[in-house]
Amino acid sequence: MLEPDPKVVRELLTRYASLRIAHAERQRPATARELADVSYTLCVMMATTGVHEAVAKADALLLAKGGTAPQAPPAEVNGESGLSLAV
Repeated sequence: MLEPDPKVVRELLTRYASLRIAHAERQRPATARELADVSYTLCVMMATTGVHEAVAKADALLLAKGGTAPQAPPAEVNGESGLSLAV
């Protein structure tokens, strides 16, 4: 299996995080579509079926390639936990 380019993975994670914030601040159809597209792309790139697993795999990939480790596990927010988004 081919391994995704860490730079592309980092860009996707950054875009995903930005869109999540934008969508939480103001829910708009355009933002929702972009978020869905980025989520899908991240899932395909990380060979997963869910965005939470894709983010976890992306974080692990970046950490393995010399990225920085998260300081502490994130607190559960809105029913989501374990999304460190190492960007």
